[in-house]
Amino acid sequence: MKIILIRPAFGLAAVALMFYGLSAGPQEKMVPIQIELPKPMFIGTPANLRVPNLEKPLGKPRPPFLAPEGTLNLALGKPVTSTDDYPIIGELEMITDGDKDAADGSYVELGPFLQHVTIDLGQPSEIFALVVWHFHKQPLVYFDFVIQIAGDPDFTQHAVVIYNNDYDDTAQLGAGTDNNYVETAEGRLVDAKGHIGRYVRLYSNGNTSNDLNHYIEVEIYGRPAE
Repeated sequence: MKIILIRPAFGLAAVALMFYGLSAGPQEKMVPIQIELPKPMFIGTPANLRVPNLEKPLGKPRPPFLAPEGTLNLALGKPVTSTDDYPIIGELEMITDGDKDAADGSYVELGPFLQHVTIDLGQPSEIFALVVWHFHKQPLVYFDFVIQIAGDPDFTQHAVVIYNNDYDDTAQLGAGTDNNYVETAEGRLVDAKGHIGRYVRLYSNGNTSNDLNHYIEVEIYGRPAE
């Protein structure tokens, strides 16, 4: 299986405008994607987290992310499968139900060690950005977080990696150079650079509190491919 690694850029409006002005065509209008954020559950980054490559908090709201006008959250209500068919807490469909709150009853808890979830968008789509909320009620860091996009459910057709913080290749998906980060109510925005695919897969391998894996919501911003 050949996986292509592309380097992400996070929410930088100028970079997004430059890229999408080229890839989407000079006549397209670029607008900020509208991301509704849940209520913050804590503020700041704990000083006692000893995690390699830990990203420092921005200290201010995330900059707007620009995408072509008409970009929507394609993941809403779409089917989700997983390596853990029977979550410890919650149901897999909660990952795309639109509920981003961190309260009890709003998150899915998968089993320990390396697990993944896969979202089927239903058709090939031009994907501009993903926003992922693992669990933001506590200041946690999730390990070996890898995101792939592909044209088929086996991830053999035009598969790319758009995020990978597995610096020591524990997940055996290739060593990554992206940062570890503390979960917040903003979620993690990842630039997908307009890659075309139907399936999105997200890996994780426990967190700084325990070996379990959590998801609250995944949003995938794009449009059907022409």
